[in-house]
Amino acid sequence: MDALDRVVKPKTKRAKRFLEKREPKLSENIKNAMLIKGGNANATVMQVLRDMEFFSKKSDCSLFMFGSHNKKRPNNLVIGRMYDYHVLDMIELGIEKFVSLKDIKNSKCPEGTKPLLIFAGDDFDVTEDYRRLKNLLIDFFRGPTVPNVRLAGLEYVLHFTALNGKVYFRSYKLLLKKSGCRTPRIELEEMGPSLDLVLRRTHLASDDLYKLSMKMPKALKPKKKKNISQDTFGTTYGRIHMQKQDLSKLQTRKMKG
Repeated sequence: MDALDRVVKPKTKRAKRFLEKREPKLSENIKNAMLIKGGNANATVMQVLRDMEFFSKKSDCSLFMFGSHNKKRPNNLVIGRMYDYHVLDMIELGIEKFVSLKDIKNSKCPEGTKPLLIFAGDDFDVTEDYRRLKNLLIDFFRGPTVPNVRLAGLEYVLHFTALNGKVYFRSYKLLLKKSGCRTPRIELEEMGPSLDLVLRRTHLASDDLYKLSMKMPKALKPKKKKNISQDTFGTTYGRIHMQKQDLSKLQTRKMKG
């Protein structure tokens, strides 16, 4: 038997727990990001990576961000993700303008808070590179999956705008103000960081591999209910089957001629 064909069993409980965490699951573990500094990263790229620690934890490499700087590609960021221990997508972005968290003196929300993500701009829905970038940014910043969200738990917004070949990244704190009714009035206060990015190079997975990575396990697919359907807006419709009626015996109101 070839050495690669043998199944190596863990010798300790710790090793067993480690392998169990890495096994495929119906519900994925929370994705964490690895932030990597290149050997020639300048002060701007270093500060961007520090600010990104506010949104991401250093852990496994299912998601990663690599920062570097050189004459040919100054202030460079590469965002990527892994699938089945291989690189799935990588998108290179150039930093044209940057304002750090520390440079905006407004109050901040607690680190690790789940953000509200907003995407504006037709490019995110029309251009393939921008569609993949949008999906990658959602993967990178969405945080843990939660069953319910309370209004007071919405503390900050990450806003991405695609316009004229650039991506504008803005971060706002949500302020709930009195409105005179039950629903509060919402105001946005910029808290940083703020980045103007330009799309440089992309390394995208093939359509087949991308579809495979997005495939939902059968156990998680909602079971189809007979005679019940939903439209695009989520409205539920039901179909009722009745016995055939004899309309000749139907009582109608007689009208005087």
